[in-house]
Amino acid sequence: MTARKSGSRLETEIERCRSESQWDKIPELVRQLSAKLISNECKLQSYLKDNPIKQGASPRGPRPKLVEVRKHLTAALDRGNLKADYLQEGSLLMAKLCYVEGEYRDALGHYSRVNMEDMQLAGAPVYRLSMIAEAYATKGLCLEKVPAASPSLSNKNTGSPSSNRSTTDRDQEIITCYEKSGDIALLYLQEAEKALSAGIQNRSPKPSPAAQDQELGYFLETGLQRAHVIHFKNGNLTHGVGRFREILRAVETRTTQNLRMTIARQLAEILLRGMCEQSYWSPLEDPPSVSPLDDHTRQGHTHSKNYTLSRRPRMYTGENLFCPQENTEEALLLLLISESMANRDAVLSRIPEHNNDRIISLQSASVVYDLLTIALGRRGQYEMLSECLERAMKFAFEEFHLWYQLALSLMAAGKSARAVKVLKECIRLKPDDPTIPLLAVKLAQSLSPTDHLAAFYLALQLAVSRQALQLQGDDVHSLHLLALLLSAQKHYHDGLNIIEMALSEYPENFNLLYTKVKLETMCRGPEEALLTCKHMLQIWKSFYNLTNPSDSGRGSSLLDRAIADRRQLNAMTLPDFSDPDTGSVHATSIAASRVEQALSEVASSLQSSAPKHGPLHPWMTLAQIWLHAAEVYIGMSKPAEASACTQEAANLFPTSHNVLYMKGQIAELRGNIDEAKRWYEEALSINPTHVKTMQRLGLILHQLQRYSLSEKVLRDAVQVNSTAHDVWNSLGEVLQAQGNAAAATECFLTALELEASSPILPFTIIPRAL
Repeated sequence: MTARKSGSRLETEIERCRSESQWDKIPELVRQLSAKLISNECKLQSYLKDNPIKQGASPRGPRPKLVEVRKHLTAALDRGNLKADYLQEGSLLMAKLCYVEGEYRDALGHYSRVNMEDMQLAGAPVYRLSMIAEAYATKGLCLEKVPAASPSLSNKNTGSPSSNRSTTDRDQEIITCYEKSGDIALLYLQEAEKALSAGIQNRSPKPSPAAQDQELGYFLETGLQRAHVIHFKNGNLTHGVGRFREILRAVETRTTQNLRMTIARQLAEILLRGMCEQSYWSPLEDPPSVSPLDDHTRQGHTHSKNYTLSRRPRMYTGENLFCPQENTEEALLLLLISESMANRDAVLSRIPEHNNDRIISLQSASVVYDLLTIALGRRGQYEMLSECLERAMKFAFEEFHLWYQLALSLMAAGKSARAVKVLKECIRLKPDDPTIPLLAVKLAQSLSPTDHLAAFYLALQLAVSRQALQLQGDDVHSLHLLALLLSAQKHYHDGLNIIEMALSEYPENFNLLYTKVKLETMCRGPEEALLTCKHMLQIWKSFYNLTNPSDSGRGSSLLDRAIADRRQLNAMTLPDFSDPDTGSVHATSIAASRVEQALSEVASSLQSSAPKHGPLHPWMTLAQIWLHAAEVYIGMSKPAEASACTQEAANLFPTSHNVLYMKGQIAELRGNIDEAKRWYEEALSINPTHVKTMQRLGLILHQLQRYSLSEKVLRDAVQVNSTAHDVWNSLGEVLQAQGNAAAATECFLTALELEASSPILPFTIIPRAL
């Protein structure tokens, strides 16, 4: 190794790489300079980077890859011709190597030959600060692993003149080693970042990724964290808290951000759980000499900081700095800082490569918010707590705990309406937990104590209707909703039982009968569903008392005909009970109905001069019955029968988008893709936001390999109804065909999630008018 101030470009570059721990760049530089000691240092550091020591591990045995390193270091130290500084560095490297190979006594022997107290920090290169910090940490580790009576601990220049030191003195030395290591490590990281930002030591204008993403490493991390662990283990809570505060007051660096957040969270937990107002002391004051926080019965509980450093890390100073005055105030300050750091560094990406980082980020944030709940809950600051937890929602995708905490905080803050909405998400995430819907029902009743409809609409939102049934057990809408909810949970037989029970009370309710057709198809087969369709036609005929049925024969082989004169119905429109907006006045639905009516009037003028008047609802119901029957036949792969049923609905409403959509499905069943495409396009010209038609058209375009247009149609459908799982699945198929596997996977996962809570018919089939 040559002199540092020789001005050599290679020496300067090597020193910079050592300071920034860029060990992969050093071998080539060393070969040019023929610097053996640095070469061996590089090999040792590279080995530790590739084979990191885990916290709490005890290295044992020689390392084959380090045999050459030991050989060269031994030879260099035995020659005795190294300058004092390089001899110190060589000894520190050899001691570190001994620790890595489990030779703790030998490591202490090497440290005994190096007067570490005299190693100057002022003016030392940045990399040398790192070496000294690691040396103190390694020495502390060795002292912990070697028994106190070991001869290797005698006659060392450690500041203690006696070789038979007491255990207390030895514990004091171990803590001192770790505290020195931590202080020098902070100084090293500050100087390294300063050099990085200032561009000194002939740096390139743009920092390398290795320099920006520098890691602490096992030894520096041990030096920063081990001292307070021993303090707490020895029952010395006062000095442990003091050590925490010293680290937090040091000027922050990029590398210590995660460590600072961890320490701030740990200190806040101690302040909340282990300290009262009477035992609290200000961060700017010296800790009390005698404190009720300390366990005086434990060995090693006493400790005095009896060392000084020639150069200490920079601390935050200045005028008008805020200083907490009691333990909860300091804990809250620490937690708010931790929350800010957790939100700033949150890992939200859900791609597989980031999964572990995301889990760690979530766990850290969850602990912070749990402690915030304790701190603010003690003071009754539920309003502030709910605001904090709302910021946690960026972490809360599929995380029940955070959602539930937010719901409880909103309840405590008196925000019952918002709490109910959050509990809705909690129910989705944990549908088997009965306490959550009961909590939601309690909130709903506090909003409207006597109105059974309030409980009903709450059940509609929360997917639970038991409370509404308790208030009015024969309410048809509540029973219908419960059946749909059971179907959403895939309990189709239970749902069918509820529908049949409701029909015993309301035998002429067509909405219940529509749902029965769907559930019977799933549970008992399409033949049973067709019998229900026939039954609906009979009910329709008797209920509306319409006679003079047509004997044209269309559909008579399928179901008994119960249709009156239809010539005057061409101007009527057919609503779509499967659309998300059914049950409410929606601009798009109204526009579609007006277009249908205009077209139907034109068709009527060509077919008949009969007046266009009469009750609208009966004929809408009749058309719905025929369309339900057609859908059953499509499921049975019987296009002829399905076409006959669809024609019956078309005779009532020839330009309805529902009829055109059904014709498209029949064409698909027959394999006529071009015809199906034409029907779907006509349906969308009438109602451009009919999601089912958009989904089928998107699949048709997919079959025709018109992927871009197919993707556009399906994305438009998702914009109209983001809960349609069929659309998400179709979009995933199209994206997969285009080679976009990542986006396709997201679509498939979304489809699976939505399908898991999708009822047999949309909840909007239930009327919502009060």
